[in-house]
Amino acid sequence: MKESLGVYDYWPYQERPRIQWPNGAKVAFWVAPNIECYELDPPANPQRKAWPQPSPALPGYTIRDYGNRVGHHRQMALLDKYGIRGSVSLSVALCDHHPEIIQLCAERNWELFSHGIYNTRYTYGLSEEQERDMIRDSIESIYRHSGQKCAGYLAPALSHSEHTLDLFAEVGSELFGDEAGIYTCDLFHDDQPTPVRVRSGKRFISMPYSLEMNDTIVYAVNKVEPRHYCTMLKRHFDRLYEEGQESGTVMCIPTHNYQVSCPHRLKAFEEALEYITGHSDVWVTTGREIAEHYLQHDYDAALADIANKNGSVQ
Repeated sequence: MKESLGVYDYWPYQERPRIQWPNGAKVAFWVAPNIECYELDPPANPQRKAWPQPSPALPGYTIRDYGNRVGHHRQMALLDKYGIRGSVSLSVALCDHHPEIIQLCAERNWELFSHGIYNTRYTYGLSEEQERDMIRDSIESIYRHSGQKCAGYLAPALSHSEHTLDLFAEVGSELFGDEAGIYTCDLFHDDQPTPVRVRSGKRFISMPYSLEMNDTIVYAVNKVEPRHYCTMLKRHFDRLYEEGQESGTVMCIPTHNYQVSCPHRLKAFEEALEYITGHSDVWVTTGREIAEHYLQHDYDAALADIANKNGSVQ
């Protein structure tokens, strides 16, 4: 396998061209609620089982249903309180299953970006044409239900192929030109946006989306207590804020409405949001707005610096 999938070069964090966020902000801060749609008995995928139990897998399925029935509304009210517009990593089947949630997002001018169709249908095993059709379906569905031209992509259940980034960039261009298909959240290699090569040559970037701060990784994988998650979020922010004095950084909190919005966990999340948004020199924004600003103001300088440091032509 090619190192780094061949889509980005080694580019040390130090001595890069300075990123300047709007109004001199040190950190661009965004929250990415994963609003997902799961199937109780999805089509079998030989590469990966959807549930650890035989069907019906009620524990996993119903807690995720809780997220869309209860948790989403709880989290949305909290983000409203702190003036945060969510950038929704959306299982687009939700547009048909729960259009009322899409309407609530639209009323708040939240961003919707693609997280595939169902989070129980994976990229693994798909042909390139099948994956292209899935990506096209997701972009078209978001536009049909919200009028938004989908800017970002996070592969369903983080399932990926070697063509995923190429296909998302290409389908976005085919449908909406440079207004769609401009960033991925599937590369976890940096704390700043970075250029990514796609085969069409389109201007395309990786958006920092932290697995370390992802509430499912924190709670379900690493078994962290809510009070410690709050401390983690504050410390993560403090480091990025300090480094942001030299060049703008990005902090993302990826959430799931069946994790962070459980009653015993929500207060810790709120305390972290209050702390972060209490800093005046933080740009509270969306994934699309970060991507568009970077592409306009920083992308070309980044490409030139990468080429210079690697002795190559981008």
